[in-house]
Formats: sequence, structure tokens, C-alpha cells
Amino acid sequence: MSCVYYTAASLDGFLVDADDSLDWLTSRDIDDDGPFAIPPFAASVGALVMGAATYEWIAKNHPGEWMYEQPSWVMTHRPEIVDAGHPVRTFAGPVTELYPQLVEAAAGKTVWVMGGGDVAAQFVAAGLVDEMIVAYAPCSLGAGARLLPMRSEWRLLEPAVNVEFLVARWGRAGESIPVG
Repeated sequence: MSCVYYTAASLDGFLVDADDSLDWLTSRDIDDDGPFAIPPFAASVGALVMGAATYEWIAKNHPGEWMYEQPSWVMTHRPEIVDAGHPVRTFAGPVTELYPQLVEAAAGKTVWVMGGGDVAAQFVAAGLVDEMIVAYAPCSLGAGARLLPMRSEWRLLEPAVNVEFLVARWGRAGESIPVG
């Protein structure tokens, strides 16, 4: 079991632009069978957690049934944002209180810290994120929501190229994490 912050970012470290748009990301080409592709990663996931902005983006851009079969949580103080038809739980509190629920729900599989640099920063600050996988798109945004709005130290475990993306798998610095 591991906890992985898997996301995409611009070259200058933003998750969304100043207008909260992902157009810069969704217009790019990526191979679903290539290195660090989302489908194989998602298959290794047992539970996922995200922030309210990520949930709202998914709900707006992928209407209808919830797109993930894994138990899902949204960290928010606004539980009313979750569509009644989505099997998504909300949580408002310290990540250290939520984490045991995520681990139990993951049943030995990966816990995916999905999106939201602020949410990821809470997990990183609590020492809960084992790896970070970032797909860097070939653009800069100049402003927006940061990839990880805190100071932290990482070491490169594995780089790869997937069509337009430079993808890097990072491990916490000072930790012994198996490569491969």
C-alpha cells in the first residue's frame, strides 16, 4: 500500500490557470498505454481523495454517473457540493484523521491523492505521501493553483516521456523507496 499524489502540471508548476481552466491540459495528446498513463495507474488505486475544486471540475466536465469505482472522498466544508447520485463521501478535518479510512478502503491498494495542491500539501506535511507522479505539459501558465504550495524535498525515481508530457515519479527525500 502506498499513498501517491498523481497529477499534471504546467512547466511552471500550476495545476489550473488563473481562470481555473484545464484547457491547457485537456487539449494535449497522451498515450493511454504509454508510460505513467492514467488507466493503469487508476487500476492500482483502492481509494482516492481530492479537494472541492477538483470534485467540482469533474462533476461539471463529466456529468452523470461518478467516473470512479473506487471509494472516493472530497475534502470540503461544503458537503452540499456533492451530487446526490455520486457515491462520494465528504470530510472536513485533519488529513491524519481521514487517512486511516482511506487506507482501510484501499484494502492494500494505492491511495490516490488526486488533485488540489492544497489538499496534497496537507498530506505531504503530515508525512503521508510516499510518491508524487507529475505529468508536466509543455506550457507555462504564469498564475493559477500551485502544484504543491509548500516547501518539500523529493528525489527523482523515474522519468519518462508520454507523447507531449514529461512525466516524473518522485519519492520523498531521505526515504528508501523501491524503484520500478
